[in-house]
Amino acid sequence: MSASTLPKSVDGMLELLTSRGYLAERSLATVTYLSLRMGRPLFLEGEAGVGKTEIAKVLSAALGRKLIRLQCYEGLDVASAVYEWSSAAQMIAIRLAEAAGDTDREQLSSDIFAERFLIKRPLLQALEPDVAGAPVLLIDELDRADEAFEAYLLEILSDFQVTIPEFGTIRAPHPPIVIITSNRTREIHDALKRRCLYHWVDYPEAERELAIVKSRVPGISAKLSQQVVRFVQALRDQDFYKSPGVAETIDWATALTELDARSLTPQLVGDTLGALLKYQDDIARMQGDTLQKVLKDATSEG
Repeated sequence: MSASTLPKSVDGMLELLTSRGYLAERSLATVTYLSLRMGRPLFLEGEAGVGKTEIAKVLSAALGRKLIRLQCYEGLDVASAVYEWSSAAQMIAIRLAEAAGDTDREQLSSDIFAERFLIKRPLLQALEPDVAGAPVLLIDELDRADEAFEAYLLEILSDFQVTIPEFGTIRAPHPPIVIITSNRTREIHDALKRRCLYHWVDYPEAERELAIVKSRVPGISAKLSQQVVRFVQALRDQDFYKSPGVAETIDWATALTELDARSLTPQLVGDTLGALLKYQDDIARMQGDTLQKVLKDATSEG
């Protein structure tokens, strides 16, 4: 990773993120800048929909680096995340060797574990050299993976290398830019966190969320954008199973713009509430007096 391609300051990082439509708070820009300059993985934790995944996409686009994404899930293993051997291709090679009368078993064993039989998954791909520079490796929603897989990551995050018993150790010539996200459905082990710089990504304050909406939904009116942000900010004070994130705010604002809305009304909010709330119990809780009160506060001119 060439340091010359990276921002030279926190202000430079803020400008880089803003140029791609990501309006970050200064603390997030600071830890992102330090992560790149120090070559340390960046661990982002927070509620779903607050922009953790997006920052990896923005860095990839802004720096001109390949984005390699590993989406974590329960049961994720080495074969899906790192590598596996192509057993079908190996079997064909064995049959061809036997047909040719090659009886040197030691040589054959060595041949079938050559690199051409290696299927490289995202983590191994991220260690390969790239003419555009080290890639951005996004390990998304690590909290969904099992603790055993989390432990496997320690070697990669410490030394940026993978050890394959039959092949040897593969090291990255230049460490990738690593972004790890978690929605905190479970705690991530301290051993992994120690290898990273950490930042909690919170819901944005009203002023920044308003700027985000105006940036991401260009056709929205000033009046409607203010009402949308006030309404969403008020929803986050309610006792919901899942409060709306910034992604939902943008989706709702976009939906309202598609409906040519100029102002929030009870009918309009009721018809489009599914863009904000994704659980029926939450939607049901936002009916009647609760909806009227939140809507009144959001549309008040005071």
